[in-house]
Formats: sequence, structure tokens, C-alpha cells
Amino acid sequence: MARTNPVQFIQQTRAEIAKIVWPTRREVLLTTLMVVLLAGLAAAFFSLVDIVIRFGLTGILSYFGT
Repeated sequence: MARTNPVQFIQQTRAEIAKIVWPTRREVLLTTLMVVLLAGLAAAFFSLVDIVIRFGLTGILSYFGT
């Protein structure tokens, strides 16, 4: 493995950091909004599934007299 002196390492690190493309404020806001919306939709969906399963189990258990 080739060894690099500290000056070269810092130069290479700065060159790699310069290649980073940071998202714009609008992109961050839109992706954050999408995450919040999809998390809300998932929560609503699983709540609905939970209610349906609870209703079904309650009906089945009441049918058998417990």
C-alpha cells in the first residue's frame, strides 16, 4: 500500500470535499415534506389495519362466547 504524507492527505481530502454537491434549501424542504407525508400515510394505514383486525378478532371471540 502506498503511503501518503500528511500534506498530500490534506490536499486529497480537500479535493474530495470540493466534489460534494450539497442539496438546495428547496430540495431539503421538499424531501422533508415527503418524508413527513409518507410517515403520516403509513401511520394512518397501519392504524386502519389495526382497527380492522381488532374488530374481526372481537367478533370472532364474541361468537365463541368468551
